[in-house]
Amino acid sequence: MSYTIFNLREAEDVAIKHGFSDRQEARFPRSDLDAEATGVALLKVKAGQRQPFAHRHDKAEEIYVVLNGTGQIKLDDETIDLGPMDAVRIAPRVARSLQGGPNGIEVLAFGPHHERDSEMVDGFWDE
Repeated sequence: MSYTIFNLREAEDVAIKHGFSDRQEARFPRSDLDAEATGVALLKVKAGQRQPFAHRHDKAEEIYVVLNGTGQIKLDDETIDLGPMDAVRIAPRVARSLQGGPNGIEVLAFGPHHERDSEMVDGFWDE
């Protein structure tokens, strides 16, 4: 088929499976959309919470678009305030993580998909 329609909120929330549902929702519907070359994520960080870790990519450039709410994104050592419809382009090798504002933040993230291109960064907000 030449297209796929899928409601992103119906993708599995993997935050539940990994024990992070008290902080966030994390949905990665790439396979639900039959996407071969594009990665996509729907992320929701709850009010006053931070993602439990950061991540970075070796090759992939990503774009994050705030759909709802407010919060902050930490990019390496810089923290930036975000609001609805703000878009952030993130270059490869930049570590990133989100923090929810008073009502939380919901973000759509997308970019090229490269197998095994992601590295987790623990203790990112503590640095």
